Order: sequence, then C-alpha cells, then structure tokens
Amino acid sequence: MQKKNLKELNEQENIIDKLAPKGSKRRVVVNICTQVYTHPKQILHYMKPQKIKRVFYYLFHDGIRGVSKVLDDRMLMGSDLKLELVVKKQITGNSIKDYPEIVFKEAENPLVSIIIPVYNQFDYTYACLRSIFENTGDINYEIIIADDCSNDLTKNICEVVKGIHVEKTQGQSYFLRNCNHAAKAAKGKYIVFLNNDTQVQENWLKPLVDLMERDSKIGMAGSCMVYPDGRLQEAGGILWKDGSAWNFGNGHNPAMPEYRYVKDVDYISGAAIMIRHDLWNELGGFDEIFAPAYCEDSDLAFSVRKKGYRVVYQPLSIVVHFEGISNGTSVESGIKAYQVENQKKFYEKWKDVLEKEHLPNAQDSFLTRDRSQLKKRILVIDHRVPIYDNDAGARTVLMYTKLFLELGMQVTFLPNDFFPFQPYTQELEQMGVEVLYGNYYMEHGKDWLIENGKYFDYVYTNRPHISIEYMDLLKKYSKAKVIYYGHDLHYLREQRQYEIEHNAELLKSSEKWKKIEFELCRKADVVYAVGEYEAAVLKKEFPDKIIRCVPAYIYDTIDTNKMPSIENRRDILFVGGFGHPPNIDAVMWFGKEVFPKILEKCPDMVWYVVGGKVTEEIKSLESNHIKILGYVTDEKLQELYRTSKLVVVPLRYGAGVKGKVVECMYYQVPFITTPTGAEGLGLDENKFAIVEADDMMADAIVDLYQDDKRLQQIMADCGPYINTHFTRKQAMDVVRADIKI
Repeated sequence: MQKKNLKELNEQENIIDKLAPKGSKRRVVVNICTQVYTHPKQILHYMKPQKIKRVFYYLFHDGIRGVSKVLDDRMLMGSDLKLELVVKKQITGNSIKDYPEIVFKEAENPLVSIIIPVYNQFDYTYACLRSIFENTGDINYEIIIADDCSNDLTKNICEVVKGIHVEKTQGQSYFLRNCNHAAKAAKGKYIVFLNNDTQVQENWLKPLVDLMERDSKIGMAGSCMVYPDGRLQEAGGILWKDGSAWNFGNGHNPAMPEYRYVKDVDYISGAAIMIRHDLWNELGGFDEIFAPAYCEDSDLAFSVRKKGYRVVYQPLSIVVHFEGISNGTSVESGIKAYQVENQKKFYEKWKDVLEKEHLPNAQDSFLTRDRSQLKKRILVIDHRVPIYDNDAGARTVLMYTKLFLELGMQVTFLPNDFFPFQPYTQELEQMGVEVLYGNYYMEHGKDWLIENGKYFDYVYTNRPHISIEYMDLLKKYSKAKVIYYGHDLHYLREQRQYEIEHNAELLKSSEKWKKIEFELCRKADVVYAVGEYEAAVLKKEFPDKIIRCVPAYIYDTIDTNKMPSIENRRDILFVGGFGHPPNIDAVMWFGKEVFPKILEKCPDMVWYVVGGKVTEEIKSLESNHIKILGYVTDEKLQELYRTSKLVVVPLRYGAGVKGKVVECMYYQVPFITTPTGAEGLGLDENKFAIVEADDMMADAIVDLYQDDKRLQQIMADCGPYINTHFTRKQAMDVVRADIKI
C-alpha cells in the first residue's frame, strides 16, 4: 500500500468538498468519474445488472448520500488492499487415472483431524485435497473423507490420493449424520470440518491451531470464507433476535480492516470450522434434530457458548468456497429446503438466548459483528500503530491496549496515519483489536468517527498533536468518557530545552504546546499523567479535573529471589530513540564532555549506544570506544542489559517518566541518571545513583563503575521498586477507577 501525504490529501479533499459537497449529486458524479479513471477494471466488474440494481436500492432507501457511500465502499474502499488468492482450475477426468497422485504423510498421533464430508463431486473433492496438500505446512494432521455413498470416482479415491482415511456410511445419511459418523474415527486434539467445495489458501490451518493453543476458553474457531472471485463470503455470522442470520461482510473486500481481526462471533459457517475434540464429544456432535442439514453450525456455536467457551473468527485462515455446489442455492427444493424449516427449529431451541443477548434484525451491526453489544467498547487513538520495539511511548500504548483487552473490552485502534505497519498491525489484530487503516480510512476516518462514535463507551486518546485533531469530534458525536494521555508535558520539555539552548523559537513552541495541552485537559473527562511531578503540575492548573498518575509501563511481577549478578559484566550502555531531541542532546553532550574524562581513568571501557533513527551527528561519535548500534531487536537489547555493567541516562532536559530508566529497573541493571531522568519516579537517592548533569558526572560514573558492592545493591533495589509501582496491578487499579466493566 502506498502511503499518501496527509496534508496533500486534506488539501485535495477540501477543494473537492467545495466544488462537490458530500451527499450531493455532483459528489456522486465526481466519485464515478474518479473511479472510472483510477480503477477501470473494477468499474467493469460493477457494471452488471445486479450491481446497478443495488445502486437503485440504496438510492431509494438512503438517498444520494447512501449511493455515494456505496460507490466509495465498492470502488475506492480497499482499492489499496487486496488478499492474494490462489484458485486452481479443477481437473475434469473420465477415469481415476486422469488425476495426478497425491500422497499425504500418515500421522500416528495427529494434532488435527480434517473431516471432509462428500457425496459425489469428485472434481471438487480432489481440488480441495490438492489445496490441503499444498498449503497446510508442518501441522501434524490426518484427513478423513466422510463418503456418503458416492457413486462417482469418489469410490476409487484411495487409488489416487494416498495417506487418507475413508469413512463410508451404510446408507445415504446426508451432511449432518455423515459428519457425526466420520467424527467417531477422528484421532486429533482438534477436529476441522471442511466442505469439499473449498480450496484452502496458504498457511490456513496453523492460525486456527494457534488460537486454540493460546486460549483454552476458545472452543470453536472458523475461517475467513471467500468467493472464487475474491469477494468476501463471510467474516463470521450474525444471528438476530428473530433467529434470522447474516453473513457479515458478504460481497465486500475481505482485505478491509473490519474483516481482519480475531473476534467473537455468533456463529461460523460449517464449511470450515475447528472445534476441540473433547468438547465435540461432550456436546454429542451436531444435534440431529437439524438433520439432514442446515442450522447445525449455528446450533453448535450456541452449544459451545453454553458450555462456557468462545466461538471465534480467525481472518488469517482463508478458505475459498464455491458456495451452492453441495446443495444448490434454491430453498424451494432438495436438501436446501430444510434451511427454512430448521431456522424455525433453531429459534424454538434458542429463543431465550436470542431474546436476551441478540438485537432486532439489522440493528447496530457495528456491535453485533463482534458481539460487542454484550461488552464495553473503547477507541484507542494514537499517531500510528505501536511500533513497540522502536520507542518507549509506543510500548506504553501497547501495554494499555492489552490491559483494555484483559478487562474484557472490545478495542478499536485508530492510528492517525492509517498505515498498517507490519508485523505490528497484524499482532494487534491477532489479539482481537480492530485497527483502521488504508486509503479509505485515511480519507474518511473522521466521517467514520462521526458515524460510529455513538457506539463507544470510552476513548483513550494519546499525545497532544493527535488528540487535538479528534477531541471536538469526540465530544460532539460520542457520549464516551474521554481519557487523555499526553505521555509527557510537551510544553515543559521544550521550556527546559530553551533554558539550555536559549533558542527563542523553542519558547514560542513551548507556549503553543501549553495552549494545546491545557485545552485538551479542559475538554477531556479524565487526564492521565506520568509521574508525580507532572500530575502535581496539572492538579494545580486544573483543581476540579480528574487527574490520575498512571504507570507509564506495565511489567510482570519480578521474582526478587532470582536477582542477577554483577559478576562478569563490563562496559556502559545508553538506550533511547533519536527521534526524541532530549536523547540526541544527552548523547552528544555525554560523548563530547563526559565520556573522554571517563576514558582517562577507564581506558578499556566501551560505550554502546542503542536507539532507532540515528542522526548523522550521533554517527559522528563512532570510535573504538563508542559503538553506535542504532536499532536492535528486543532479544539483542536484553542481551546488552544482561552483559552491561552500567546504564547511563545523562538527560539534561525532558519531561515525563523516562522509559529507559524504568526499563533498566525491570531488567535489574545498575544505572546512573540525572534529576531530569529520575523525575516523577520518586526514587530514593540513598538507593539509586542520581547526579547532576555537570562536570562532576564523569567522576561519579567512574566511582560507581568500580564499586561492585554498590552496583549489586542497586540491582537488588530495582525489583522491589518495580513491584511497587509498575506492575499490572497498579495499572489496573488506576484504570478501574474510570472504566467500569
């Protein structure tokens, strides 16, 4: 996806808005002309009678604005996002010898049993098996063909497909009983039911297994079902209060972000579902009141939930489904006719649950698509998705996003650049976070907020330059409680920088930030501050506002009985990203003014400098004794923490709690910092090394570096400090004061 310049987009949009206001006829014409020019192939796809008919439907029901939105949805929406599908042409033969041999590796102790119910249609079954063979990877699985008395080449399938098991029914049993019969032969921990009129895509099975393995409360999971032409068939199903159903997202672009996150769903299409084997046995399989077929998948999902398990949609498992091949599409005749009758049975069986938990038909699909009508929703806003291994602020945002998930909330993440940086975006989506990205949301993100703000109970908005863009919209179009978290007081940081550099522009900038930050504090319902100092500053300015001091970082409790040793450690370390001016100043000042004096007394010492976005002036410090490592992985950083004797944090200005100091304490590494570096942490100067950023720093570092006993004591004091101030409990206590679940 090509990233667009936000300023350019805004300028273009303002011009278009003046010439062709949103919701006007002229805007529809502009949309059509734009799409004809930019996406001619897509236009040809949509110039079909049924598509044109749908435009008139929206014109009648929603007016011009509805038509304009449909045009955006179908043409612009997701034009930069696409799933890569491989749909292979079927082999059509008259003899079993016309089909190339497929040899599956037989598994003695399979993790997964893949059951494929079939009745004739050998060409489809063979294509399905070929796709499994080519796309399943190293998961240990077995294949069971549930043959319901086929009379075509399926009878001879074992001649051409080796390593599979065939379970035949005694007489034609149809889908439901055929599946129940075959499942008795399954040996896997998990059972997958897969229609024969499907072609699985690359790495389809592992994401389903991963979901089950990492969360024991997930009882059933299903795939993203896609039509052969690339349109979405279903991203999970919605069941309404009257028992009727929707295939969520049907006909849309499956690569759009609203279909790419793991979520709870009412049901999953039986064409591709995974269930725990022991749970399947406990439930007794598909309920045979729904024989021969239809509604058994919805019933199974409700039964799974009744047992206390979750039913979840996994977008990374992609399966192409040739819908209608098995039983046709008409509900007037054949097996398909049972669909109407079984819907009535389903409603009677589950009407109490439907009445209590489900909404009227077509009401608030924004909520029902992920069952969030039953939970609280929170919108998290930041400048981009948290690139947590790049800067401390991003790590904080990720930690609190995880905390909201732990509270049982449905989380939507709005990155102001709307760009899906990877692997970070997919990691969020796999946690269950909906992330908004792509050109459509870049151009219509605020429209989306206006339309959907009403669905959120809480908003957690980060950083002043981002929050100021959304605050008024949030207060106008949402009743959510708005929590503002600035990360630090920008105006204070730049004021302190001015005091060192005496640059008048910094003073002007500081005043600008102060105006913005104080406006945000006035408008927010709750203000989070990091560190006792900044919380006190804000409480003085806003005595009637709820201002809470929150842990900037959230860590697991440290086992203080397993303290690392100072032995065999050497050299010193600095960690901090260079997109942050205080870090540049600290390293340059330390490198030129302090470190040369240290080398006079410790000539073998090496200073390792870690941090992304390294500037040319930082690179200029590189020498035999100064190693500019730049960005390193988390694994490499942890190795440096394990081997370094001392971490230096020589900040001369800044604001907020310094992540690099807290991180040192979490890894129980000795450190020395300045009053600025220690600000807001309430550190005991008798326990930790805090010195002024002046000529005396070099001597203080040398004395500390050579005092192993003192260094070991600092390490011993780190664990108790973290356990008191920066664990999940402390963060949860603060959040629960404002977020009621």
